[in-house]
Amino acid sequence: MADTAVVFDETGLDTWSDEERFEVTRERIAEYAAATNDPIPAHLKGDVAPPVFAIVPVFEAMMMPVIDVAPMSIFGRVVHGEQDFHFHRPIRPGDKLVSRAKAIGFEGKENGTTITILIECRSEDGELVNEQYLTAFFRNIDVGKQVGDAAPAHRFDAALAEQPPLATASAHVDDDQTFRYSPASGDPVPLHLDEQVAKDAGLPGIIAHGLCTMAMSSWGVLTEVAGADVARLRRFAVRFSKLVFPGDDLETQIWKVGSKNGVTTYAFRTVRGDDVVLGDGTAEIAD
Repeated sequence: MADTAVVFDETGLDTWSDEERFEVTRERIAEYAAATNDPIPAHLKGDVAPPVFAIVPVFEAMMMPVIDVAPMSIFGRVVHGEQDFHFHRPIRPGDKLVSRAKAIGFEGKENGTTITILIECRSEDGELVNEQYLTAFFRNIDVGKQVGDAAPAHRFDAALAEQPPLATASAHVDDDQTFRYSPASGDPVPLHLDEQVAKDAGLPGIIAHGLCTMAMSSWGVLTEVAGADVARLRRFAVRFSKLVFPGDDLETQIWKVGSKNGVTTYAFRTVRGDDVVLGDGTAEIAD
């Protein structure tokens, strides 16, 4: 039964966080690519960042606005619900990036409440590099109303699954994946690193980072339908559907949806057997 006694603070919406600064190095890009089993040579050499590397420069800024809206007492119930990247250009070594974030809305439902965070990442001279929408989901909390804006939609048409996918890409989550991904991404959450902490939280053991799984799906999509060229990627969005564990074998399934104004939209999902672990996948790729 959802807790309806929790109140979110509407005055915390639309307030930008303090700016966070990050200098991109070739070594950090290469470390991230290796930590996500990325096979694309330009990523592994650090020449250009993989798409989901975009989370690294904004990591410190992205969750701060949640504290402005949700009470600290319920933070144990928060999970990463969705992530939606909108790319204006790739990140490259030598970039000096400035990031900020703000909560733009929340919505209560019977099974939980979402808070939508908008993140901006710019170059030092003000050029917009990417925008990101992060949806945080508070399990079993229903604030009873909708306020502000939600993230742009990216729903998977179930009818697509009745057709064979255009392409598929396989990935394996290594036993040491989380221990490599954590320093590469800057994510220190112990659920990914400490077996006992994970079990105390009711999990069977260490879980993989959702964004690591998303990164694996991104190189799958890039290699299969974008010529392994990250500069063509305009949007990449997923919903985190199920937990992923070290040792899992994953498959990203890709369908073409249509083309408009020189950009082709693909729908995708990442599965572990019959389980969808990343749902509602959308990738927009310049032709």
